[in-house]
Amino acid sequence: MYDLYILHTCPYSQKVMNFMDDKKIKYKTHDITDLKEKQELLKLGGKEQVPFLYDRENNVKMYESDDIINYLAVKNVLY
Repeated sequence: MYDLYILHTCPYSQKVMNFMDDKKIKYKTHDITDLKEKQELLKLGGKEQVPFLYDRENNVKMYESDDIINYLAVKNVLY
């Protein structure tokens, strides 16, 4: 499962969530309006930017919606 740090009002976060939902990719959202989630994002990625994907299984961390979607598309094909 993937961890996805988001803001519900962010169109780029919505873009990634829509892709993941369409492809039935399991993920857990972390809304950074919650201070604890924001601090966790800063610890993992170093900046307050969303969306941010953390693939714990492969220790992959990334920002940028298009990069996240491309990564997930490749991973989804492999499974």
